Amino acid sequence: MKKIMGLDYGDRRIGVAISDVFGWTAQGVEVIERRRDEGELVRIATLVKENEVGEVVVGLPKNMNGTIGPRGEICMEFANTLRESLSLPVHLWDERLSTVSAERTLLEADVSRKKRKQVVDKMAASLILQNYLDSKR
Repeated sequence: MKKIMGLDYGDRRIGVAISDVFGWTAQGVEVIERRRDEGELVRIATLVKENEVGEVVVGLPKNMNGTIGPRGEICMEFANTLRESLSLPVHLWDERLSTVSAERTLLEADVSRKKRKQVVDKMAASLILQNYLDSKR
């Protein structure tokens, strides 16, 4: 069985999570800084190889009324780029409130602002992937 990678694609950073081999749980792995040279694609490809990933889930930010705005379109383009560069199935998953939910959890755990910035993207990626995995069961 292959693992599934979840990505929270943001303006500056990409949160990365990877499932266990059974597709039950999502674990945050790292946060990739986005670069002008698209070096993040190389890093994602490396993680796909190292972790034996068979498919990718990209969070799709929708507006609360379910429509897709400019941010969502950027994520859809990114998903298409990944499909081509990785030659793997790439799914888009409605991620409404995943970052908000990650922030709230960290606030409740009394995590400092500085530490929150470092983990919120990774945590949002975990939430996106976990919701996707749960929907498959």
